[in-house]
Amino acid sequence: MSNLLDDLNPAQRQAAVATDGPLLVVAGAGTGKTRVITYRIAYLIEQGKARPEEILAVTFTNKAAEEMRERIEQLVRGAGPWTSTFHSFCARLLRREAPAVGLPRDFSIYDDDDQERLVRALLKEQGEDDRAWVARGLLERISRAKIAGRTPVDWAESRNPEERHRAEIFSRYQQGLRAARALDFDDLLLEAVRALVEHPEVRRRWQQRFRYLHVDEYQDTNRPQYELIRLLAPPSSPNVCVVGDEDQSIYAWRGADYGNIFRFEQDFPSTRVILLEQNYRSTQPILDVATTVIQHNLSRKPKVLWTASPEGPKVRFYEVADAQSEARFVAERLWSYQREEPGGRAAVLYRTNAQSRLYEEALRQLDLRYRLVGGFSFYKRAEVRDLLAYVRAARNPRDEQSVLRILNVPPRGIGPMTVEALRADARERGLSLWEALEVSSKEQLERFARLMRGLRDTIESKPFPEALEEILRTSGYEKWLTEQDTPEAEGRLGNLHELIAAARESEARGEPLEEFLDRAALVSDADDYDAAAGITLMTLHSAKGTEFDTVFLVGLEEGLLPHSRALESDADIEEERRLCYVGMTRAKTELWLLRARQRRSWASGEAQETEASRFLREIPDELVERLGEEVSTPATGAGGWTYEVLPEERKWNQRRRETRTQRRSRNHGARPGAPRRPTDARYPLGATVRHSKFGEGTVLAIDGDGPERKIVVSFPGYGRKTLVEKYACLERV
Repeated sequence: MSNLLDDLNPAQRQAAVATDGPLLVVAGAGTGKTRVITYRIAYLIEQGKARPEEILAVTFTNKAAEEMRERIEQLVRGAGPWTSTFHSFCARLLRREAPAVGLPRDFSIYDDDDQERLVRALLKEQGEDDRAWVARGLLERISRAKIAGRTPVDWAESRNPEERHRAEIFSRYQQGLRAARALDFDDLLLEAVRALVEHPEVRRRWQQRFRYLHVDEYQDTNRPQYELIRLLAPPSSPNVCVVGDEDQSIYAWRGADYGNIFRFEQDFPSTRVILLEQNYRSTQPILDVATTVIQHNLSRKPKVLWTASPEGPKVRFYEVADAQSEARFVAERLWSYQREEPGGRAAVLYRTNAQSRLYEEALRQLDLRYRLVGGFSFYKRAEVRDLLAYVRAARNPRDEQSVLRILNVPPRGIGPMTVEALRADARERGLSLWEALEVSSKEQLERFARLMRGLRDTIESKPFPEALEEILRTSGYEKWLTEQDTPEAEGRLGNLHELIAAARESEARGEPLEEFLDRAALVSDADDYDAAAGITLMTLHSAKGTEFDTVFLVGLEEGLLPHSRALESDADIEEERRLCYVGMTRAKTELWLLRARQRRSWASGEAQETEASRFLREIPDELVERLGEEVSTPATGAGGWTYEVLPEERKWNQRRRETRTQRRSRNHGARPGAPRRPTDARYPLGATVRHSKFGEGTVLAIDGDGPERKIVVSFPGYGRKTLVEKYACLERV
């Protein structure tokens, strides 16, 4: 074991051998926090201080828990400790202690789909909108309430009218869980804590079971998770080690409380604190920039990251004219990067999913493959496809699939039985679906037909961007999303405004409507997911736990990063700064910071001047290499810098010409009749497929290659199903 400890730096070694009493390891980004936990546990076992079964290690994902267990077993060459997620641990505790808390031992655990179906059924019973998005939004609210210790009674007595309105469903949701002898994810935590609080004999039993406790990613714990660890640690000998970094706490919106790091020392007065500051990921120039930004947060433990390998290029900052130029510049740099570093991995990180659209389009124009993480491809997102379906159905009523897609979206009382009767009537009378709909005497169908006739006139009489805005309003789609009042609905509405912005850009380029619709359809159909791509597009929230050789952190503007919703609260601004810090510290060798001087506003549709992000202004001039030549114009960038935009348009057009030439060469060079290279185009993410038993569903994920690969599909009424391709016999709709 002494040889293994030689692999650790001095601070890591201190943490590994500090085995007695409470220990708080504050581990900066890339400093080897998981390594510390694994070596510490291995040291406990090798030194005979504890048997593997007396050690508990909890984290947040099954993958992380399994990797930790495997690494420990490799170190000790034997059985490892109990490694688990919080929820899995609580489930096992409750199985054993069920009678004490009035639960059956065979209780069910409702996953996301089970919870959604229950809420949708309750909404339907009350005659309310029971669409999946509404149910998920309500579930988010219920989850936040439960984590905060609030009950349906609290909602019923709340000053918030939305909470009072939803209190009955909250109550019936909990009743439904009980009637089904089931717990949701939040209940697993809450019931485990209740068992330890209300039953001293249960608490003593589990305190004696585990002599050493370890928690990874401690800054991401919520209130019940914090209470769970506190209750499992016996007051007389609290051998509990937690590892985290408040600078990387970015999940407050789902209940995480980085303040748990500070409370740890209050609850365990004899706590020893060890800082890990030696970074093994990034170059020193990247660390210097990230540190100068995060140091502006007041709610943090002071630490300065450093690396033993200080060499590396300066962080580069580029201020461009507009959002389109930003995307083109990044795409051009990635085009060059892939040729200079064929095996390199690069990422484009942004604050909101809606920002991905411009980057997807720019990368496709240069024939660059990429992986999109944290959301569907822009043109395959349900709300984008819905709005475009309105356009297609209004222009061509015989487009049956577009009509069916929007017939009851947003809900207008046209249920599955009505749709099936309409289709049967059309078949019997030899009519198209639209023709049958127009002669129907059913009131809801008559209203829909009038709506579509009006939208057809709108498209024919108005510029396309204005027509899209009117469709969004008159269809009821905008009102429907606004009334949901959830983060998810807000994000979907933001995507629709981004679609309108794309239409304005298309109009400004002089493109006809047909070209815009065709491009959107081709992007959707040709979007084959490539998990091995060297380019990744992802939100900053999704970037946690990743690393890349090169990172482009884009959209560094006030209102975007930091987000406009955070501007009124110091606490929210600090979380936005942590997001920025997380993005910066994903980079190993190169970090690019970008902002656009103008960005099109979805509200007005006009290009508006932007203000440089305060996070840019917090970086000293000498730490950043500025691209472009200084000019004497009054336009001011980050830190008072001024720039002249480089002639990237010429370079961009050259790249496009080269890409088109290469593509034509590939096509003409193929032998007649030669088989085409296989792709995943049959089942792109977001595609609609049909199963013989479950009906139509949406493709959520693909795992593996060949006929044995697994396809994850969400089927309305049946939930999420994982199917093996060669047995599923899926039909693309």
